[in-house]
Amino acid sequence: MRTPLWDRRNTAPKLCFSLFGFLLFVVPNVITALSVGEARLVRSSTNDEAKEIEDYQKYYNYLEMTQLLKSMALKYPHIANLSSIGLSVQGRELWVMRITKDPNADIPGKPKCKYVGNMHGDETISRQVLLYLVEYLLARFGEDARITELVTNTDIYIMPSMNPDGFEKSLEGDCNGVSGGRSNANNIDLNRSFPDQFDKINVTQEDIPEVTAVIKWILDQKFVLSGNLHGGTVVASYPFDDSASHKMQGYYSRSVDDKLFKHLALTYAKNHPVMRTGEPKCPDSPDETFKDGITNGAEWYDVPGGMQDFNYLNGNCLEITIELSCCKFPLASVLKKEWDYNRESLIAYLEQVHIGVRGYVKEATSGTPLPDVRIVVAGINHNLTTAQFGDYYRLLLPGTYNVSAVATGYMTSTAFGVRVAEGKAAELNFTLTPLGKEPIEGIAKSSTPTTTTAQAVSTSTEPSSTVPEMEAADDSIISNSPEVQPPSQPEHQPIQPQKFRHHGYNDMELFLRMYRTDFPSITHLYSVGKSVQDKELYVMVISDNPTVHEPGEPEFKYIANMHGNEVVGRELLLNLIEYLCLNYGSDPEVTQLVNSTRIHIMPSMNPDGYEIAKEGDVRGYTGRNNSNNYDLNRNFPDQFTVITEPRQPETVAVMNWIRNNPFVLSANLHGGSLVVNYPFDDDKQGRSEYSKCPDDKVFQQVARAYSQENELMHKGHPCESLYPQEFFEDGITNGANWYNVPGGMQDWNYLNSNCFEVTIELGCVKYPKAQELPSYWEQNRRALLQFIHQVHRGVKGMVKDRKDGTGIPNATITVEEIDHPVTTSLAGDYWRLLIPGTYHLTASAQGYNSVKIYATVPEEGVEIVDFRLTRVHLEPNGQASKDLGATQDPAEVELQSFIKELSLGQGLEQLIQSTATESIFRYRRYQELSEFLRGLTLNFPKITLLRSLGHSVEFRTIWALEISNKPDEPEPSKPKIRFVAGIHGNAPVGTELLREFAAFLCINYGKNPAITRLINETRIIILPSINPDGRELAREKQCNSTLGMTNLHGKDLDTDFFGNASHRVVEAQPETRAVMNLILERGFSLSVALDGGSLLATYPYDKPVQPVENEETLKYLANVYATNHPKMYLGDTGCQINGQMGNIPDGVLRAAERQSHMGSMKDFSVDFGHCPEITVYTGCCLFPPAGQLATLWTENRKALLSMLVEVHKGVRGIVRDKSGKPIVGAMIVLNGGVRVFSGEGGYFHALLAPGNHNVEAVADGYQQQRHEVVVSAYEAASYIVIEFDMDNRIFGLPREFVVATAAASMTALVVTACIIWCVCSAKSGQQKDGFHRLRQHRDDYEDEIRLNSIGSKKSLLSNEFQDESESDEDTLYANANKF
Repeated sequence: MRTPLWDRRNTAPKLCFSLFGFLLFVVPNVITALSVGEARLVRSSTNDEAKEIEDYQKYYNYLEMTQLLKSMALKYPHIANLSSIGLSVQGRELWVMRITKDPNADIPGKPKCKYVGNMHGDETISRQVLLYLVEYLLARFGEDARITELVTNTDIYIMPSMNPDGFEKSLEGDCNGVSGGRSNANNIDLNRSFPDQFDKINVTQEDIPEVTAVIKWILDQKFVLSGNLHGGTVVASYPFDDSASHKMQGYYSRSVDDKLFKHLALTYAKNHPVMRTGEPKCPDSPDETFKDGITNGAEWYDVPGGMQDFNYLNGNCLEITIELSCCKFPLASVLKKEWDYNRESLIAYLEQVHIGVRGYVKEATSGTPLPDVRIVVAGINHNLTTAQFGDYYRLLLPGTYNVSAVATGYMTSTAFGVRVAEGKAAELNFTLTPLGKEPIEGIAKSSTPTTTTAQAVSTSTEPSSTVPEMEAADDSIISNSPEVQPPSQPEHQPIQPQKFRHHGYNDMELFLRMYRTDFPSITHLYSVGKSVQDKELYVMVISDNPTVHEPGEPEFKYIANMHGNEVVGRELLLNLIEYLCLNYGSDPEVTQLVNSTRIHIMPSMNPDGYEIAKEGDVRGYTGRNNSNNYDLNRNFPDQFTVITEPRQPETVAVMNWIRNNPFVLSANLHGGSLVVNYPFDDDKQGRSEYSKCPDDKVFQQVARAYSQENELMHKGHPCESLYPQEFFEDGITNGANWYNVPGGMQDWNYLNSNCFEVTIELGCVKYPKAQELPSYWEQNRRALLQFIHQVHRGVKGMVKDRKDGTGIPNATITVEEIDHPVTTSLAGDYWRLLIPGTYHLTASAQGYNSVKIYATVPEEGVEIVDFRLTRVHLEPNGQASKDLGATQDPAEVELQSFIKELSLGQGLEQLIQSTATESIFRYRRYQELSEFLRGLTLNFPKITLLRSLGHSVEFRTIWALEISNKPDEPEPSKPKIRFVAGIHGNAPVGTELLREFAAFLCINYGKNPAITRLINETRIIILPSINPDGRELAREKQCNSTLGMTNLHGKDLDTDFFGNASHRVVEAQPETRAVMNLILERGFSLSVALDGGSLLATYPYDKPVQPVENEETLKYLANVYATNHPKMYLGDTGCQINGQMGNIPDGVLRAAERQSHMGSMKDFSVDFGHCPEITVYTGCCLFPPAGQLATLWTENRKALLSMLVEVHKGVRGIVRDKSGKPIVGAMIVLNGGVRVFSGEGGYFHALLAPGNHNVEAVADGYQQQRHEVVVSAYEAASYIVIEFDMDNRIFGLPREFVVATAAASMTALVVTACIIWCVCSAKSGQQKDGFHRLRQHRDDYEDEIRLNSIGSKKSLLSNEFQDESESDEDTLYANANKF
């Protein structure tokens, strides 16, 4: 059993006093002879007894460990504080004992160090020795001088067990870890779960709470030194633990602090009696050896996701991993031996936290400590930052260093010749002057403040209190000592790259990641896409705010290695990255460029080609093209020539990149000559002749800016040995005048974006030897910087709305007599490169009055020209009106502001980033999908309503889910949008996307303000599966199978939507009828259908040879979806369409051009539902593997949300009469063609493409109304009120005139009728007798005819009755007979 420490302490003094009494009694003379030294010796031996507080006979389980730690914290409150940084999977505390003087307070001047044990639960020696170390440090404080100094001057944190769950599962005596306690309770290896520099670690935070807690702990505390204790062999391992190649063994993955890490590892190993031999002799690997007992982690074996690399790359902390024993969980009988082996190593390692250089960084004017200041050591590309008190601790080996303190907004302070000796750290304090408050002498002097010589730096090994301070950048110290002359200020020399070599892909990748880590405040690394062989197309951004576009700050780019065997540009851009990072804050030019420009650098556009190119290649072609053997600089769309080669992934990625960033100026770095080449690169005839672009003079100016800084280039005779006749005046040339290049990148930049790009040929040799690279840097470094400066020439400014001051995106800036407009970015800012002179500028935007202004561009710098545009407002009948903003409903104003915010800039991106992103993707069949939908209604009853539209052939329900804040109320004033999927059962991706979309909206409702607002303002109807029977038949991973495409009757449902009975041969399918009934409910403003088999968006009509009345709007809606998809809008479907691989402009196509057919759902929606519908094809594969669903969701999420925003645009309003009564069923005619109808409450809504539109309203019994509206791509719908007057016109004539004319006509008819009646009545009396005699004569005549008929027919036929007297009676009779 353990003997309590307090009992041991009580026994020792009793024994001492008894012995002392005995000596007094027997040898009284001895007392006087005792010396002070002897008395100390007695005290020391007494304390040795007190140290034996542990019997080392057992392992402590979690409860025992917790009790022990708590008891020690209570016993030593003046130097111990126990806390938990989090919980394990099974809810156990992750205990940390903090040991230092005053442990409850953060005191400046004490570096923080830590030990972490038992990360693998079955590696248990670490857990025990750390508990022993805690007891040892606490018990010896105040009595052992070494321990007392260490605890007093160091902030020590000890975590005995990072994996308490795994320990509880492990078994004593298990040397090989077969018990399964290595991982946490979720069976995840914690030392493979940290973010990694070379790999993406696919572990969710919920599965590794231990790692999540430790990461937060590391980032919060800013530890300086750390040890991670393991088991399984005996060795000290140091970073890096893995490499880009992930070679399993034998690859030395070196960090920039490699020598320092070796020293730290040796410090532990040389104090360990087994480890220092380098021969652990473990039973499972008896021949394994480690020189001096240490190893580079990756060289031993590759460990991605390790903790030690994370500490180094993401914290201020240097950590090594220490393996303590061959057996992972040895018997408790060896614990005493293991403690003895490790005790001295543990203490000696902690003491290393006090080597190197340390100090404080303060603000010059107020003396305020400055946290998060970067401490930069020249030549070691690994920086750390100051802590909350402005204190820093930079571990360094003995030597001489240049050390800088760098902070955004402050002048950089650099101390040259800082000497670091063995032992205690040298003290080096900095004071930083805010920018704008530098001395009159200028920025150059302030940016290189060296106010002490190297000799002033302490090399003393005495305690830090006796070390004289070195104050960098404090001129007052020198001026206060008249006897000491300040040393002369050396002329500033920027730090130049020191190492030159050719960087392969993995080497380049590591270089970029290293600089991203070392300079996080000014760098941002991202990829714009992948090469054919899946290599990342990396871009490094360097700017003071590198992750976002700052309005008013131009975007600049360099691209190199487009031809894989032209490598000089690749290496120069890596040199440039190093140069900008190392000199930021200390060099005035670099600091100014980085602070005022967002610089994007792509070192390699063709990494595949580079890998097969050969060093020494002068003018060859090996590696020039990409892996598909296409020349990337002949692969861009061209203005004069149709490029028939398929668009390559590298080309598509760069086009995407350019479209997404408002680049102003660019250079494409090549090799093979020495010249700057500017647009155009080709002409209509395809001849080699000067092809001038509208900005020819501007291009000549920026081209000369580069060539003039490269002396050899400027001479114009670049490659006399290779091309003796070639000459370029001033080292520049028009591209086509040199030779014709169709499909080039520089022309595409100029014609399709705001970016002016030139092509720079850097040398005659395409792939020079590595030893020649320094000369290339020296020739081009000034030119590279000078070219960046050119982005700040011409005019720049903002285009804003005069009323609210918001930026107007996509406004056009035109320069008179230069036929090349530029447009504003999403924030409303613009840049227009121009040569010096006076220009007439015009700013225009849809819905605004244009503004013209004169501006003079100076010889140097940029002219700032801002525009304020006034919005055009229109009254009914198209008349301009005054601003109506003062009378707008505040809620309406708020909604407009909300929609504009989401439509501009990064609005949708920020929305997505602020939402919950947890998703589980798999395909769900009908039953599970139905349960999922019901689950949404149960969990979110206030915003969901599930209803059945009908049934399939096999009586599966066609579900419709409504999501809105009042799903059981009609709310006709809100726009209504329909999302539909699964019309083809063999293309179920859309079903899964809509299922996830519904969950995404519901889960974020009430949590995310933007999602909540969208749901509150919109009625969302989701039909996830129209053809559930077909879906049951379809099979996963069948990209082209038609199984399940039709319903159970074999009918393609997208050919079954007919509105006219005359068009229908048979009765509609039950699925079709269910959806048709929904469409005919009307009220929908937009419908989006998801399908598969391609990657594009289509708009009506599917019918062949069908004119499209509203094509501009329909195409615009499809384009909105495609534009918000990361791949679709590039137009490379990657799929076979009608037998051909096609490049679809903007990824949008009229449906009939893809595959025409009758009876489509979108055509029915437009013709009979009066609702525009687009069909989105989400990917080439109809039924891709479930593993791709997460990627497809990521690609489509923003586009789906954009439809929720888009449905709030266009024009909307209410139709009513003069009394305010709503008019239902009024017809709204848009641009003389498309018709929509007012619904319940008189509300109507129609989507329209941006621009000016005519709106006519017609209703029976009312006068026709006409309005003109302006629709913006970024603003909510224009709201109009249509008030009808009763129609007072008949046949186009005034009502009063028509009534009077009708009355007069009726009077004339009545009088005429009376006259006729009177005349007829007068004659009828005189003629009555005549009628009687006429009838008698007729009877006699008929008798005669009958008698004669007895004779021959000839006599009858020959008989002709002739009345020789044509009397009035005959006439009247004839007339009467007619009646």
